[in-house]
Amino acid sequence: MARRFLWASLALAPITILVDLVAHPGKTVLFVFAAISLIPLAWLIGEATEHAGEHTGPRIGGLLNASFGNAPEVIIAVIAVNENLPDVVRGSMAGSIVSNILLVLGAALILGKDKAELDRSSLLGQLGLVVCAVLLLLIPSIPGGHGDPNRHSLALLSIGPAVVLLGLYLVVTIADLRRRPAHQVTNATGWSLRTSLVVLGATTAATAVISEILVHSLQAFAKAADLSEFFIAVVIVAIVGNAAEHGGAVVIARRGKMKLATEIAISSSAQVGLLVIPVVTLVSFAFAHPLSLAFRPIELIAMGAAALFVGFVIRDGRARRWEGALLIAVYGGFVVWFLSAGDR
Repeated sequence: MARRFLWASLALAPITILVDLVAHPGKTVLFVFAAISLIPLAWLIGEATEHAGEHTGPRIGGLLNASFGNAPEVIIAVIAVNENLPDVVRGSMAGSIVSNILLVLGAALILGKDKAELDRSSLLGQLGLVVCAVLLLLIPSIPGGHGDPNRHSLALLSIGPAVVLLGLYLVVTIADLRRRPAHQVTNATGWSLRTSLVVLGATTAATAVISEILVHSLQAFAKAADLSEFFIAVVIVAIVGNAAEHGGAVVIARRGKMKLATEIAISSSAQVGLLVIPVVTLVSFAFAHPLSLAFRPIELIAMGAAALFVGFVIRDGRARRWEGALLIAVYGGFVVWFLSAGDR
């Protein structure tokens, strides 16, 4: 039933584009249409990479998933960089990390099997990577607390941490792929490789167009809804950009596969910290206003505290529903804090 609904909701993307071109509605309406449209597109990107992985084997499939699974977040961020909205970029990436390890993991623990065994060492390792990312982000963020946080010198200072983060991601990913069988290709029962790649390309292109509409209408939506751009980026845009991971983790948890569900939630946060943030930073130098990684204290505290708190919760390697409720409550507290923080 859910899959049928997602397939049907893919029609929202061309409808949103058509409405933008022909009807010229208010920016508030466009933002809502675009945000909802991105959810099934993110899901379809995940579907296409999964089917492609059936033909390429685990190693290439893993790389495809890492590369395209984060495509909506990267595209939104790059378009926001082009529009000179650095606070939106940083807010959405910080919000992605926080929502994955608190909201998504919390929902998975609530809906999954109580007291199920978790892969404690793997999850703590992924959380450790998030903490490493936060520590490296302090390098441009500390001087960014004084003066213009978007000055060019800070953008140049951000190159070092970005390169280190990306290098760490590559080392961890290569080590993980080497532990997988090299030539294990499953008997593909779904799409052909050609179909998977065509769908992947077309969906990524559609995501780029919808993301542009979303970013262009964000400021007007913020004003109409009387919300800060920071709140919209750190909560709404972050959740929309991670829709595929969010839905996937929850569905898998309901099927009783708690190790996989929790791995998706936490590793998605690590991928944002070690892949999305550095890639967007380095790509931003192709635009007029390169991105500095001068995050606000509220963003750094939220990311670091969320990772440390989740590490404390899962330290015994067991999934408990009350702990899931606690994680969601903590996320709710962060949302209230984000709401009160306002723009920079």
